[in-house]
Amino acid sequence: MLELQNVSFEVEGENKKKEILRNINLTVDHTKFIAVTGPNGGGKSTLAKLIVGIEKPTMGKILFDGVDITQMSITERARAGISFAFQQPVRFKGVTVKDLIMLAAGKENKLTIAGACEYLSEVGLCARDYINREVDTSLSGGELKRIEIATVMARASKLSVFDEPEAGIDLWSFNNLIDVFERLYQEQKRSIMIISHQERILNIADEIVVIANGTIQAIGKKDEILPELLSGTSSCRYYQKREV
Repeated sequence: MLELQNVSFEVEGENKKKEILRNINLTVDHTKFIAVTGPNGGGKSTLAKLIVGIEKPTMGKILFDGVDITQMSITERARAGISFAFQQPVRFKGVTVKDLIMLAAGKENKLTIAGACEYLSEVGLCARDYINREVDTSLSGGELKRIEIATVMARASKLSVFDEPEAGIDLWSFNNLIDVFERLYQEQKRSIMIISHQERILNIADEIVVIANGTIQAIGKKDEILPELLSGTSSCRYYQKREV
């Protein structure tokens, strides 16, 4: 279980400190699918970076399975069971898809090449065509997204965090990603957190968190929050519906 207790984050501005997040209290139970949405600049991606350890909170605590991970590095959090998929996946010249997936799985899992190929098939890629390709500029945005999700599946983390996985991909790839997320959640029975504006992603989540102006504006079950988001009423007035 992930717990954020009174978490705040600020950065140095030109003349004074700028507050990005303020007093965030959030609990993500095991085997939950959480979607985090809200306007651009509201603090969504910063929240993801705080959870995975790219940034450290200015105030407050972050607990994972009861352990204080507030000052842990991104590597330490990965070992504890937290994975992160970037909005723009990283390219690695000289590293093959096979190397990346097997590295994600870890030596202790002893993943075979056949196993790596299965993960590629799960995300809709022909293993024969991709397993030995380099993770470089020859891959499209949609291909990179799916390969990154394959590495997350291989990692089998307790909590997987995705930052706007729909960014920069075509409609066909996006439709396939929806199916992948549903399978990832249903088959692995682990927690997923996705930062997204997309209604179709929000619609497959268990709970929705709305962040704007650095604070949580609304939080609750999908059936409670999504109608307000789409109508622009109540505390969800900051939401803007977007389509791919």
